[in-house]
Amino acid sequence: MCSAGRRWGRRQRVLLWGVLLAAWEAAWGQLRYSVPEEMPKGSFVGDVAKDLGLQMPALQDRGVRVLTEGTRQYFALHEKTGHLVIAERIDREQLCEGVEQCMLRCELIVEREMKVYEIQVEISDINDNAPIFKEIELEETISENTAPGSQFPLPSAHDPDSGQNSLQSYELSGDEHFSLAVQTGPGGDQRPELVLAKALDREEAAFHELVLRASDGGDPARTGTARIRVTVLDANDNAPVFSQAEYTVRVPEDVPVGSVLVTVTATDADEGFNGHVKYSFKTITEKALQIFQLDAETGEITLLRSLDFEQSDSYELYVQARDGGSLSDIAKVAISVTDVNDNVPEISMRSALSEISEDAPTGTVVALLHVQDRDSGANGEVRCSLDGSPPFRLESSQGSYYRVVTARELDREQESEYNVTVRAADGGWPALQSSTVLALRVLDVNDNAPVFAQERYSARLRENNAAGALVLVVRATDADWGGNARVRYRLAEGRVRGAPLSSYVSVQAETGALYALRSFDYEQVREVGLWVRAEDGGSPALSSNVSVRLLIVDENDNAPQVLYPPAAGPGAGLGAGAGSGWAGVELAPRSGSPGALVAKVVAVDADAGQNAWLSYELAKATEPGLFRVGLHSGEVRTARSPLARDAARHSLLVLVKDHGRPALSATATLSLVLADSVAELLAELGSAAHAEAAPAEPAASLTRWLVLAVAAVSCLFLAFLLLLLALRLRRWCRSQQQQQQLLATAGAALRGVPATHFVGIDGVRAFLHSYSHDVSLTADSRKSHLRFSAASCCDTLPVRPTASDHPASDDPVTSDEVDESGGQASSQVR
Repeated sequence: MCSAGRRWGRRQRVLLWGVLLAAWEAAWGQLRYSVPEEMPKGSFVGDVAKDLGLQMPALQDRGVRVLTEGTRQYFALHEKTGHLVIAERIDREQLCEGVEQCMLRCELIVEREMKVYEIQVEISDINDNAPIFKEIELEETISENTAPGSQFPLPSAHDPDSGQNSLQSYELSGDEHFSLAVQTGPGGDQRPELVLAKALDREEAAFHELVLRASDGGDPARTGTARIRVTVLDANDNAPVFSQAEYTVRVPEDVPVGSVLVTVTATDADEGFNGHVKYSFKTITEKALQIFQLDAETGEITLLRSLDFEQSDSYELYVQARDGGSLSDIAKVAISVTDVNDNVPEISMRSALSEISEDAPTGTVVALLHVQDRDSGANGEVRCSLDGSPPFRLESSQGSYYRVVTARELDREQESEYNVTVRAADGGWPALQSSTVLALRVLDVNDNAPVFAQERYSARLRENNAAGALVLVVRATDADWGGNARVRYRLAEGRVRGAPLSSYVSVQAETGALYALRSFDYEQVREVGLWVRAEDGGSPALSSNVSVRLLIVDENDNAPQVLYPPAAGPGAGLGAGAGSGWAGVELAPRSGSPGALVAKVVAVDADAGQNAWLSYELAKATEPGLFRVGLHSGEVRTARSPLARDAARHSLLVLVKDHGRPALSATATLSLVLADSVAELLAELGSAAHAEAAPAEPAASLTRWLVLAVAAVSCLFLAFLLLLLALRLRRWCRSQQQQQQLLATAGAALRGVPATHFVGIDGVRAFLHSYSHDVSLTADSRKSHLRFSAASCCDTLPVRPTASDHPASDDPVTSDEVDESGGQASSQVR
């Protein structure tokens, strides 16, 4: 009872000292505890959380774990209390055989903070092993003439425990002829020797039975025994003698199995059986006995198993040489093992990230590595490096720890994953190396705006398109990933002809397809310019714009429009009331030569390009062979000289067509009168009016007098016009040179294109200004008017005047104009 109390008090003192020592070590950044061996699993070792000043909730969030050196994990961290506890049975004798102070090292790793705390646990010995003799039955032979006081070495007992619990004393019992002497060796070890206390007499006793007891200092003490049987022999007065008291040999750890390491030699001066020497191990550990073999006859020590410098770098063997007469000698054999570079560096990944954001700052820690080499000296010096040129670098941390940190900014668009190879090489020759791979995925950040496939887009859309027609597809890509690379499209604000752009076109948000929402009319809108914006799904979102030009392509949807001659209206022109359908009368000289200009049909087309190119042809004529129409000019000329038999009045139907597909057309009707003078024209018109208005005989006489009056006035006015024309010709000639320069410039730009293809409102106005004269007559000569206008001496293209150049229709006038270039006169009757 008292013994158990003392043991419990001793254990409490050991734990108290261990706690105090741990607190002192924690203050210096290193924890140190002490615990007895053979403690049950889950036993308390130390309060790590308290000693490090860490809170338990914080420990659970930071990913804390304990790692013990070696393959077996003897300690663990309790998740709820933060205590360091025993995770596996600890046998001090198995871990630290022959070591006075047994220390186990482990590491506390805080993964989130990339910190490591070193913990040292001293394993204290308990008396769990009794002293053991290698052989419990010993045989000794002693000659009967051996002098009293002679000493005979006995095998030592072995106790794996240490300190007070190890072997302390020997006791001998069983016979008065022998006593026990204990010698202390160079290393402090106890060597029992059998001392002959009284002379032997073989005839009195041929055998002596003794008991050798070894005791340790434990409480309670443990003992081990061996029985000694002493055989008394006849006299042998010479003992074997070794050539060296101590044999020393150095061998590399990679020496082949079966090699002879050393040969011990002992000689005996006796002859015969008493001089025959045999060798045996006197003192050797179980571990050494499995490695070395001694030849009993030759004294050769050979290697049974490969040496390992990392397990043990030296061995001490005691070899006994015994002759046939049981005399012996002991020699020490010291075998020193030298290191060979046979261990590759070991790389342990203590903590590592699996993914990192591409905007992580330079110097971000991505992994914590531990590197060690079990060799010694230069063979154990390790150098670490990274393969290739990754955007990472190695930084030396505490002791043999390294940190892998970012060396520069990352770009996921250039490299989305990294397999970083960490290589460790030792300093041996040849050097041994090992490697490990750190797999790291780069997380995307929205740092790239969408990029369109083209700098600008353009498309052609035919007018009169169907609403909802696909125009084109814009495409933008984003170098980012996931939601940051999801692109949506929308139109920028704008207006077309005062209306919002969104009422004309729309863009599909997901595909970038551009659709026309309404039908376009080339004559109203010829081009639409807009901007499409591409926006990604990042936060904040990035965007880019692209210009889109939509060209409306003309279709032949407008027929030619005849400007001259104008279409006949109700009540207009001579004989309108009679339904003649003549809108006007053109004067053609009866004595004219072939090719004389008679009239000109002027038409325009609202379309563009080929759809607006016009051609003219004579569809129907009173006299088919008398007149012809210019294909591109629309000019009506005489095809031959008029004959006397030709009728005075002619009707021409001119067909105007554009060049579209299909072609559209319009018709114009011309009324021509063959006459050499205005008087003949009026006479012809008068006769026609008289024929059509037979009931109005009284008015015919008045009409003839009116015609004669008009002819007289016309002659007077013609003289006035000739004088005025001369004056205007002089003024015109001065400006002719300037106009020729302008015409040359315009002609160069339009060279090769027929002039009629470009008939527009300006050309029509020029024609109206240049046309010579108008004659306005009615059936009633009293209501007829004749008006002459100034003629241009160089104009050859007759054009109908515009409303701004003539009086209103309720005040009809008549005018004459002389065509100076052709020498012919033309007239129009309305």
